[in-house]
Amino acid sequence: MAKIASDIRRTFPRTDEVVVSYIAGLVEDEDEEEEDIVNMTKGMLSGGPSSEDNTRAIDDFMIRLLEYLEAQSTKRVRKSTTATKLDKTIHMRSQAMSATIAMSGAVDLESNTKGQASRVDLNKLAKAEAKLKAKIEKRAKRNDLYQGSKLIDMQKKQQSYEEMFMKVNPLDLSGAAKGKSKDIQLSNIDVNFGSNRILSGATLSMAYGRRYGLIGRNGIGKSTLLRHMALREVPIPTHISVLYVEQEIAGDSTTALDSVLQADVWRHKFITEEKELNIKLEDLEKAASKEGLLGEEKEAIDKEKEDILSRIGEVQKTLIDMEAETGPARAGVLLAGLGFSEEDQKKPTGSFSGGWRMRLALARALFVKPDLLMLDEPSNMLDLNAIAWLEDYLQTWSSTLLVVSHDRAFLDAVATDIVHQHNQRLDYYKGNFTQFYATKMERAKNQRKEYETQLQYRQHLQAYIDRWRYNAARAAQAQSKIKILEKLPELEPPEEADSESFKFPDPEKISPPLLQLDEATFGYSADKIILKNVNIDVTLESRIAVIGPNGAGKSTMIKLLTGDLQPMTGRATHNSRCRIAYFTQHFVNQLDMTVSPVTFLQAKFPGKTEQEYRSHLGSFGITGLTGLQKIDTLSGGQKARVAFAVLSMTKPHILLLDEPSNHLDIEGIDALIEAIKVFKGGVISISHDERFITNTSNQLWVCADAKVTKFLGDVEEYKKIVTQELQAKLKP
Repeated sequence: MAKIASDIRRTFPRTDEVVVSYIAGLVEDEDEEEEDIVNMTKGMLSGGPSSEDNTRAIDDFMIRLLEYLEAQSTKRVRKSTTATKLDKTIHMRSQAMSATIAMSGAVDLESNTKGQASRVDLNKLAKAEAKLKAKIEKRAKRNDLYQGSKLIDMQKKQQSYEEMFMKVNPLDLSGAAKGKSKDIQLSNIDVNFGSNRILSGATLSMAYGRRYGLIGRNGIGKSTLLRHMALREVPIPTHISVLYVEQEIAGDSTTALDSVLQADVWRHKFITEEKELNIKLEDLEKAASKEGLLGEEKEAIDKEKEDILSRIGEVQKTLIDMEAETGPARAGVLLAGLGFSEEDQKKPTGSFSGGWRMRLALARALFVKPDLLMLDEPSNMLDLNAIAWLEDYLQTWSSTLLVVSHDRAFLDAVATDIVHQHNQRLDYYKGNFTQFYATKMERAKNQRKEYETQLQYRQHLQAYIDRWRYNAARAAQAQSKIKILEKLPELEPPEEADSESFKFPDPEKISPPLLQLDEATFGYSADKIILKNVNIDVTLESRIAVIGPNGAGKSTMIKLLTGDLQPMTGRATHNSRCRIAYFTQHFVNQLDMTVSPVTFLQAKFPGKTEQEYRSHLGSFGITGLTGLQKIDTLSGGQKARVAFAVLSMTKPHILLLDEPSNHLDIEGIDALIEAIKVFKGGVISISHDERFITNTSNQLWVCADAKVTKFLGDVEEYKKIVTQELQAKLKP
């Protein structure tokens, strides 16, 4: 214990002593799984400002920790198999006599020396020994796994998109792959990320042309699985082309349209080669036309021209097979569908914000049309207009699609199958998310019923055994029941359904008006008006959802209501007694990354006990040790939960929510929806999540063309109108 504690103090001198003691105790606890030790230790040490030196120090410490765990495990095994010298001599005869000394009558020495049947369960003993052996082997491999994950990350950083694309998707010019099945059927696959086991003995099964929605709790490893598949660390057959959209593209001087065209690396490579070959051909023709050429020189030029013409023919045939000539038109349609105007398509990628560069990354992937396209939360950076177009576009996707999403409506519109990732395995369900949910609930109900039936049967057998095993007349029957019980398979309780609950306290009543905009106009200059003549009245009963294309002024309207911005003309009214809780898209900027959630709440809202703060965080899904980790080490979903816990502590009258569902998983979104339903204050939300909007609002306001107007239909009607307008616009 002292060795690990002193190592932490020396390597990380700023670490709290409570954390040092906790980690040291964790390491010395023989009952703790080494995987839990590694995960919790790394999480607790990874807080604070991120730097290359700090990351390297953590990596080095984790290697030392793994070596220490392996040494301790080996020492324990050696100790358990070695004879131990007793402190005192034990006289076995006196021990045997003492066992019968209290009995009346003569002592039966013969029966005392008879062998007694062992009460040790040999099956359990064998399982325990096998488990211990497996743990030792696992620790021996752990260092290699940890170093391996770092090498993967290093490899990804060193390779450009083009290098990675050509390596992962080699071009088959021989036609050998034609006619091969593009179904994916892989059994018994394991996926690790460093010391974390993501999948163990899982089956990956996808039929070509189906659209799969991959779901699971935040942190379960969905994105990690997609990355491993994209790098073919999961052995996807090489004749199946794969592409994974993970993050926004880097901005530079390349236009948006050219960026999409260049995404198909092989197409771009052959077009570039064709241009270079034509330039060479022109140069050779100029050289051949010069006077005074010797016969040998002219012959050499003719031979080179012949080779170039032959290569041009091969390149052109490949481009025709790729349908390369349709590229610009296809790219333009994709960009338009995702919200890029013709003018935007000519702008350099460096001029776009991160959200728009994410749209570019999505357009590039759709343009490539791989056999297996993997999308990670594609709707997060999109507005409802773009989501409506994307849903419509993906419904006609002809190859295989694997998409991670927490948007139920999106999954209902797009998915033909659902893959549920949990407990290091993948479960498959036919149908969209709604059908999956109904099937899962029915399956869980049946599993619970089967478990209870089996449990009652076992209890019945055990009761019979306990009652009659010492009865001479029924001992044989009892023994028979024991054998039946021993042969029954191990009974495991069904997996409990995940559930969360958020809570916002009810505000005290205050007299209106609370928040109002009256003929409010705002712009950053007189010739750049964002919103014009906006009228809106927010009360404690308001349930308003603001929708419309990105950049239309939705967030600007929220800031006018909060007072962060002032209108150029018109009036903004804010009741001085009205408390506003504002959840922004950049909520992390409102959190202190260097402290734990508990410490952050203590500093912001003093006067409560630590247990009260932890209990409050627990109601938003921040439970156990998570509340003591530095906020910087938490996932995006966990940080969002901390932000909601902070908002709740302000006891708001009005919730202003700007894309609140972006970082939450499906269970978190459901919890937020239920909390808003019972909240007694007003709510204005900006969201692209159709289900969230439908369940939390009774008014739709559309922000477009510098105006904010009330929409009389529902979200589904709005999406239909948007899709129809876009389709009409894109028609040639």
